Amino acid sequence: MNNPTKMPVLFIGHGSPMNALASNDYTRMLNSLGQTLTVPKAILMISAHWMTKGTWVTAMPKPRTIHDFGGFPKALFDVQYPAPGSPELARRISETITNPKIGEDLHEWGFDHGTWSILRHIYPKADIPVVQLSLDMTKPASSHYELGRQLAFLRDENILVMASGNIVHNLRFIEWDEKSKPHSFAVEFDQWVQENIEARKDEELVKYYLDHKDGQLSNPTQDHYYPFLVMLGAAHDSHEVKTIYSEIQNASISMRSFMWS
Repeated sequence: MNNPTKMPVLFIGHGSPMNALASNDYTRMLNSLGQTLTVPKAILMISAHWMTKGTWVTAMPKPRTIHDFGGFPKALFDVQYPAPGSPELARRISETITNPKIGEDLHEWGFDHGTWSILRHIYPKADIPVVQLSLDMTKPASSHYELGRQLAFLRDENILVMASGNIVHNLRFIEWDEKSKPHSFAVEFDQWVQENIEARKDEELVKYYLDHKDGQLSNPTQDHYYPFLVMLGAAHDSHEVKTIYSEIQNASISMRSFMWS
């Protein structure tokens, strides 16, 4: 790492839950991350699949593995990710960030597939404490970016701040063949995000991503884009950003993933 005292920020495109069981270029990239990153004291994870009113952080010592999907093979439902939680980290976050107020979840949630389908490839031993932070879907894009900026202090405490979602996620236009030709709107918006990331134009990515048809088609709902904005905020003072993976799966799902360091 350029600065060994500050942890990187990661945004991972997660795509289909079946990536949890796959062995391909994407999962090999995740495997490589686990072998090259500094081992963190704990992980703060934001997933596109924990949508709430208000903001919550998992605070139980032993979060459960949630199989929040249907219609997939039994092998996927058999997957467990028994990483410990960190009530201490949850309390640190809830006490440090007061606007928005962050509630401590002791019973309701755990690790959904947006978390464990990624982490089981990066840290397969499941021996690093993990807390999940929810997405308050009553808040606008700018609030998620600002929340990320407030979370940036964790990087100086050897906490890996990361999120999973997809910058292009339109299930209406999905093709079930993973290698189907990408739709033009997906290609155009994926490239637009890449160009604005490289140009460090955060305002464009926060305020104007729905101002054109490609963005509207790429994000008919905001749940998969908001985790990216939180990471963009958490990485606002980073010196370097790079794409660590790029692919459009199933014609309308961008797997583009970033690391800020």
